[in-house]
Amino acid sequence: MKPRVVRDVSAGGVIARSGEDGLEIVLVGRERPPRWNLPKGTPLVGETLEITARREVQEETGLEVQILESLGAITYWFAIAGARHHKTVHFYLLEATGGDTANHDWEHDFVAWMPAGEALRHMSFRNEAGIAERAIERMRVRLPVG
Repeated sequence: MKPRVVRDVSAGGVIARSGEDGLEIVLVGRERPPRWNLPKGTPLVGETLEITARREVQEETGLEVQILESLGAITYWFAIAGARHHKTVHFYLLEATGGDTANHDWEHDFVAWMPAGEALRHMSFRNEAGIAERAIERMRVRLPVG
């Protein structure tokens, strides 16, 4: 019998800013297993991808954000309980407009602003790092930062 295929959709983003030492982005992290990645999550019924991205990013990072532009999407496969999942995650370039990383939800153990190069080295998933690289390129066009 062929495994059932489930199609999943999520949305999230890369929050970027000009910091003292150049461009910085926010990563969310877990202690076990050790993992650093971009904030993202699943739409609620009736939500657009943009609303989902802003809500999930705020929940996971504690930061209020506005969307600057789309960064595209990544896709990947995984399996849970005998079903194969094909997931598409839509990402946006985001700017923090308020909030505090201390107010992040329970899903992650850590939320941190990191210099762009350091963040890329810490990221656990190559496909998400590619999105972060795209965000860094786009922010370097938008801001005169190193």
